[in-house]
Amino acid sequence: MSASDYVIAPPAQASLPVRGSDARFPVHRVYCIGRNYAAHAVEMGHDPEREAPFFFQKNPGNLDASGIFPYPDRSVDVQFEVELVVALSGGGRDIPAERAEALIWGYGVGLDMTRRDLQGQAKKAGRPWEVGKAFEHSAPCSALVPASEIGHPTEGAIRLRVNSETRQEGDLAQMIWKTPEIIAVLSQYFELRAGDVIMTGTPAGVGPVARGDVMEAHVAGVGDLAVRVT
Repeated sequence: MSASDYVIAPPAQASLPVRGSDARFPVHRVYCIGRNYAAHAVEMGHDPEREAPFFFQKNPGNLDASGIFPYPDRSVDVQFEVELVVALSGGGRDIPAERAEALIWGYGVGLDMTRRDLQGQAKKAGRPWEVGKAFEHSAPCSALVPASEIGHPTEGAIRLRVNSETRQEGDLAQMIWKTPEIIAVLSQYFELRAGDVIMTGTPAGVGPVARGDVMEAHVAGVGDLAVRVT
């Protein structure tokens, strides 16, 4: 179909850059897993035992590789969460965990920015989290790197510095639900597709940012991401 087949101009395809290439990765959906590091579960007031995973979504347009994070309206407590990002080249339903890695196109470094005060209000009222999680620019992300170049990271440092001070520090090996398991469980609830992006959870140490702060995220073997809060 062409643009003239629509009653309004269709929105641009959401996408992420690819390291070392002019081509881009088209994004279909963005899935996020909650409380996937035990220490973070504890700091958020939950039991660190391996509970059944739960998920929420951001919008494809929330992904932002500009290196700029505009401080959002309606919040006075915006917090960072550094995460390993997984980009899929294939999908399906009821995917066995042992087949999941074959569906991964590549990886990136991302931030799940959260209006924590609005999320907290939604939790207390038993309401969805979108106002706290799925706002504009809420998913800063690095360029993606193909798995064909780096393999499939299962261990190594994941950290975040704010103004050169380390605020979050963990290891990918501390993930409660590993990447293939996340894909397998997600596919029991959603039909996954090529272009889906998964944010795999954050280690302990989440906290607030202010205008002027510079966040520097790192995932060993994957890359780095620098974001300025404006």
